[in-house]
Amino acid sequence: MRAALLQAGESRFELGEIPTPEPGPGQVRVRIGGAGACHSDLHILHDPGRRPAAGAEPWILGHENAGWVDALGPGASGFEVGQPVAVFGGWGCGHCPVCLAGEEQLCDPGRWGGIGAPGGYAEAQLVPATRHLVPIDGLDPAEFAPLTDAALTPYRAVRKAMPHLVAGTTAVVIGVGGLGQFGVQLLEVLTPARVVAVELSDAKRKLAAELGADLVLDPAEGDTGAEIRRFAGREGPAAVLDFVGADATIALTLGTVGRKGLAVIVGLGRGSAPFSFVTNGVEAAVTTSNWGSRTELAEVVELARAGTISTRVERRDLTEINEVFDRLASGEIEGRAVLIP
Repeated sequence: MRAALLQAGESRFELGEIPTPEPGPGQVRVRIGGAGACHSDLHILHDPGRRPAAGAEPWILGHENAGWVDALGPGASGFEVGQPVAVFGGWGCGHCPVCLAGEEQLCDPGRWGGIGAPGGYAEAQLVPATRHLVPIDGLDPAEFAPLTDAALTPYRAVRKAMPHLVAGTTAVVIGVGGLGQFGVQLLEVLTPARVVAVELSDAKRKLAAELGADLVLDPAEGDTGAEIRRFAGREGPAAVLDFVGADATIALTLGTVGRKGLAVIVGLGRGSAPFSFVTNGVEAAVTTSNWGSRTELAEVVELARAGTISTRVERRDLTEINEVFDRLASGEIEGRAVLIP
């Protein structure tokens, strides 16, 4: 089968032919209908320290996948060949406490599909168990592949914030890229809060407004923190979701979150900031949010099926993968580029 391979020491993909995997006991092979080009894969391309363990190269990345069941291994059941599915990529060991609680994505990132195991930048992906599949009957795999991360990750973050977001409160979304666009939508759909979006890109600020943000700010102009506090009122934002995670955005997050509010750091920008009584004495809480669970993915699929959230997809052939990641690095992709093998 055709696959985009990342060789050790390289920062560009090369298209090659590799053996099509055959599913073993309990496994399933999915024919890929679309694989989302995620910013976290861009980090892996340019930062060798984020790559999977040595010995697994060449790597096949791609953790935002959807397609059709192509073959079932012995003992695999619950799905039929040809059935459209989304692939939950947060694979765990299946028997530790977090896995047994349904939070497999918290088990071991080295097991994740498209990170530690071959992913979807190929014509097919081998999935270790049918429990990692979510039926998407009636949905286009290429259109809804981004649900598996770009929508799932902000869904989990918004769910964390929901207890804080009662009527009359304000939520802030920092970064309206592939994840932030879903963050704005989900806040609009799931909470009564007013939404402030902070984004450098003109096009993405326009997108945030189209998606329902009540106030859209350019952090390069004026005092963004003061504008947020003015809009939110005396109590300040009840929740701030940072989909960038750089030093500057975390500082903005912790500097604006309101009294007894919640700051959720989602982005992988590797930023940090001091947090103490001196820097934030309003009893705000700070947390991270790591992908989402298989159960949460099924909930996201139902939101999409009902038409309450929408994807903005740019379809590209797998042969264009390097061009896609060049454009992703320069901020030229407004929604999600989906690679079609």
